[in-house]
Amino acid sequence: MADLNRIKVVLVEKKKTGKWLADQMGKSTCTVSKWCRNSAQPDLHTLTQIARLLEVDVKDLLNSITE
Repeated sequence: MADLNRIKVVLVEKKKTGKWLADQMGKSTCTVSKWCRNSAQPDLHTLTQIARLLEVDVKDLLNSITE
């Protein structure tokens, strides 16, 4: 499976941790870890919440897929 999101990269850029994101969203650290590893993907509503918390455009959380 391709890396669809850039959540881990943006967390590093913003000097935030997965635990911080999990706490802010009321999610488990396990769930956020799966998003960061791209083994699971958040839904669009959740992705929007993540973008707000990290103060980025939702597009910054997604990888462009070109073939």
